[in-house]
Amino acid sequence: MRNRTILIVDDEPRSREGMKKMLASWASGAYELLTADNGFTALSIVEETAVDLMITDIRMPEINGLSLVAQMKDKRLARQPSVILISGHAEFEYAQQAIQLSVVNYLLKPVSREKLIAAVEDAIKAGEERDRIGLMRKMADPQLMAVAGGEANLSDPVKSAMQYVDEHMGEAVSLKEVADHIHLNGSYFSTLFKEQSGMTFSEYVVRRKLQKAKEMLVKTNLPIAEIAERVGYQTAKYFNKLFKEYETMSPGQYRTEMNKADTEIQK
Repeated sequence: MRNRTILIVDDEPRSREGMKKMLASWASGAYELLTADNGFTALSIVEETAVDLMITDIRMPEINGLSLVAQMKDKRLARQPSVILISGHAEFEYAQQAIQLSVVNYLLKPVSREKLIAAVEDAIKAGEERDRIGLMRKMADPQLMAVAGGEANLSDPVKSAMQYVDEHMGEAVSLKEVADHIHLNGSYFSTLFKEQSGMTFSEYVVRRKLQKAKEMLVKTNLPIAEIAERVGYQTAKYFNKLFKEYETMSPGQYRTEMNKADTEIQK
């Protein structure tokens, strides 16, 4: 597991090394501290290294801090760092641009040790929360998300059918069973469900079961065979086949990948 990385960008040596020294005593080796004396070097570093937090001065020659952040966001980086901007001048225009660039904090020089460390801790927490949200989005099925987003447009029978699927997650739910439950003709219910959800009822059931399985793969240490049973599949072999078809990887690979990502967030 890698250490988290903080990049300090400032063209003034005393300021740059001063911040590094303050953070070094606070970090106690838990963070790798990198420095750059200009924006070009900083861009090279974030392209080659997974930087968690960048602290940059605004007023620098050639590429100023605001331009550096804007250029960094335009790049397809493996990781977009959280950003703290530092300025020697309280200029409202800087603060406005910082907000537009989603900068997490804006500090004025001279920066005290207490304010710097407080800002760094807040920025790291914000980055972790952003990563957790990203992880949840990665876990979420986009088609189920689309259905949930348009829930207000779903009819009561379709909502009842979806609720029935959730309440019988550990069972093999059939279209006829659900149609009977909501007192609709099977053919009519099938057409209604597809019109409103954008997928067949059977596809919805599979996606909903696999979504539940993904949550258990990440949040529990249950064996894959037991997870398959808990979402209504009697054989792990068939569950594995369906999972790979929808997620392009096996349940075991998915668990490994997602747990690795979660460990990086918590580290």
